[in-house]
Amino acid sequence: MRGLSAPALMVLASFLFATMSVCVKLASELYGTAEIVFYRGMVGAVVLFLVARRQGGTLRTAVPAMHFWRSVSGVFALGLWFYAIGNLPLATAMTLNYMSSVWMALFLIGGAVMLGTSKVDGRLVATVLLGFIGVALILRPTIEQNQLWHGLIGLMSGVLAATAYLQVTALGRAGEPVYRIVFYFSLGGMLLGLVTTLASGGLTTHTTWQGPALLLAVGVLATVAQMMMTRAYGVGRPLVNASLQYLGIAFSFIYGALLFHDKITWMAVLGMCFIVASGLGATLLRSRTAFKDTTTPTES
Repeated sequence: MRGLSAPALMVLASFLFATMSVCVKLASELYGTAEIVFYRGMVGAVVLFLVARRQGGTLRTAVPAMHFWRSVSGVFALGLWFYAIGNLPLATAMTLNYMSSVWMALFLIGGAVMLGTSKVDGRLVATVLLGFIGVALILRPTIEQNQLWHGLIGLMSGVLAATAYLQVTALGRAGEPVYRIVFYFSLGGMLLGLVTTLASGGLTTHTTWQGPALLLAVGVLATVAQMMMTRAYGVGRPLVNASLQYLGIAFSFIYGALLFHDKITWMAVLGMCFIVASGLGATLLRSRTAFKDTTTPTES
C-alpha cells in the first residue's frame, strides 16, 4: 500500500467501496440492515485492533465522549446508507450518500450566517444550490417508482455522514490517530448493530456459505478501502483525491447496470453530474477558506 501513489490509492479505494456496495445489496436479500452493520463493524474492529498492535499503538483515549458521538452519527449514517443500497439503484444510493460534501458546505454557510463571523461566499451558495438541483433530478424518478422514502433515507445518510466527518476533524485536532478513530467507529457499529439486531428478532442462522462470505467481504472491503483512502488523503492533494473519489459513482453505475439491470434515466444521470460538480466545487472553495477540512471522506 505504501508503494502506491495517492491517485492510485484513491482509484482502488473507490473501486473497493463500490464493490462493497454490491456485496451490501446482495447481503440485504438475506440479512437485515442492522445485522450487516454489525458484521461490518466486527470485521473492522478486529482488523484495526491488529493494525494498532502491529504499529505499537494504543487504543486508550483521553476523549471517549468525542468518540462516542462520532460513532453514533457515523453508524446511523452507515445504516441508512446500507438501507438505501438495498432498496435503490446502486448508483443512486451511492450518489445521495456522496452529498456529504455539499451538506458540509451548507453547514459552513449556516455557521457563518448565525455567528456573523465572515461574509458568505456566493460561489459556495451556488455549489449548494447546484447540489440540491441534482438531488431533485435524482429523486424525481424515485417518486415515479414509489421509492421516494428510500431516496430520502439515502439523502439523510449524507447529512449524518457530513456530521460524522466534522466530528472526525475535531478528533484529529484533539490528537487522535486515524486507526483509533476508525477502530471506535467500527466498535460502535458492531455494538449498535448487535443491539438493534437482537431487539428485532436476533441473528440470522447461516444456512449456506454465500451469506457469511458476503458479510466477510463487506467488512474486509470497507476496512481496506478506508485505510487506502486515509493513506491517500495523508500524502496526496485533497482536491485530486476528492475528484477521484467520485469514481465510486461511475463504478457503481457499471455494477448496477451489469449485475442488477438498474434502469438509470437521463434525469438521474444529469442529477449525478450536478452533485459531482457541486461536491468538487464545495471541496475547492472550502480548501481556500480559513476553515480547513482535514477529514477523510470515507465510508462514514
